[in-house]
Amino acid sequence: MSHNAYHPSIEGAQHGAKSLEAFLDYAKTAGAEGAQPSNYMLQGPDGALRKAKDIAGVFESRGMRLDGISSHCPFWVHTSIWSGTKSGNVFIPADVVKLSPEKIEKWHETYLLKLMDLAASLGVKSLPMFWGVAFGWELATGYPWGFWAGPDPTSKKGSFDLLAEGKERFVKKTQKLRDHARKLGIYLCHEIHPGTGASTADDFNLLVNICDGDKVLGVNADPSHCWEGEDWETRFLKVGPRIYAAHIKNFVVRRGLPLRAMEWTWPKRAMQFTDLGSGEINMQRYAELLLHVGYQDRYCKLHGTKSAPLVVEAESAHKDLEYCSADGIRYVKENLCWPQAAGSFEAGMGA
Repeated sequence: MSHNAYHPSIEGAQHGAKSLEAFLDYAKTAGAEGAQPSNYMLQGPDGALRKAKDIAGVFESRGMRLDGISSHCPFWVHTSIWSGTKSGNVFIPADVVKLSPEKIEKWHETYLLKLMDLAASLGVKSLPMFWGVAFGWELATGYPWGFWAGPDPTSKKGSFDLLAEGKERFVKKTQKLRDHARKLGIYLCHEIHPGTGASTADDFNLLVNICDGDKVLGVNADPSHCWEGEDWETRFLKVGPRIYAAHIKNFVVRRGLPLRAMEWTWPKRAMQFTDLGSGEINMQRYAELLLHVGYQDRYCKLHGTKSAPLVVEAESAHKDLEYCSADGIRYVKENLCWPQAAGSFEAGMGA
C-alpha cells in the first residue's frame, strides 16, 4: 500500500520571537505535523541549551515531529568571523561579541559541538545550516575579479592566491566540526546560498572535493536561492545524492531591477520571497525532483520514518509572516503530500 512521501513542517528561525512551546502550538494549529526549531528556541533563559528530555517532552506533548534543528546562524558566524564582518553580530551573545574574532570563532565551535551532541540525543541526524564566507568576501560576491591571485610583497611567498587560501582555511576551520558530526552520524546540510561558503552547486562540490569527499557534507535544498542563472533543477541534480534536508520556499524576480544592490528594504529589492503558490517555482515539480534525487528515501532511512518533511519557509515583504507561514503549511498539506508511486505508471499496461 502506498503512503505519502512527505509531511508538512515549518522552519523556526523566522519565528524566533516565539518560545519553543509557542512555536509548536502555532505550527500545530496551522496544520503542520512537524517542526524544525532554530537552535535559539532550544536555549533556556540563561542562553544554555535545554536538556534533550525537556525538548523531546515539549514535542511529544503536542504530538509533533522534530524535523531537524535550524542552525544556520551559529555555523555562518563560525566560518565568517575571521573576516572581521559585523553582519553576524545580531546572532552573537552580548558578552561574546566583544571578544576578538579568534575567541568568537572558538566560542561558536564549542557551542556547535554541544548543539550536535544535543541533536544526536534527540535522534536528529541532519542539521540544516550554511557555512560562512571561508573564502573571503571577494570570492563570496561571485564576481569574476581578476585580483584573486597576484604578487604580494608583504608575504614570504611573494604572492597571494585567495582561492587556494580559502580552500586551506575551510578545511582547517571546519575539521573539528566535521569530525564530531561524523562520530555522531550527523550530516551538516549546507543551504546553497549567496554570501555563504558555497553559492552554487559547483561551489559546494568544490567543498566536498577539498575535504576528500567527506560524507558529512550534506545539502539542505532550498529552491528560493536559485535566482541568478543556475535554476533549481540544475543545482539539485548536481548535488542530489547529498540532499538530507529540504526547505520549501518560493520567489519572484522583478524585471529591470538589479539583483545585487545596496538596498536592504525588501519591498524595493528585485528578488522577492513569496507565498508558495504564487512564485516562479512550480512547487509540484520541485517536490518531484526531491523524490527523483532520493531525498525522501535518504531522510527516512536515516531517521527511521515513513515520510520526509517539506519544511515551509514561506515569507513575503507584504504579507503578515504568521499568515504567510500558515498558508504555506496548508499549501504543502493540500498539494504536496501525495502518495508516492510504487513503480512505473507503465507497469500495468497490457495486463
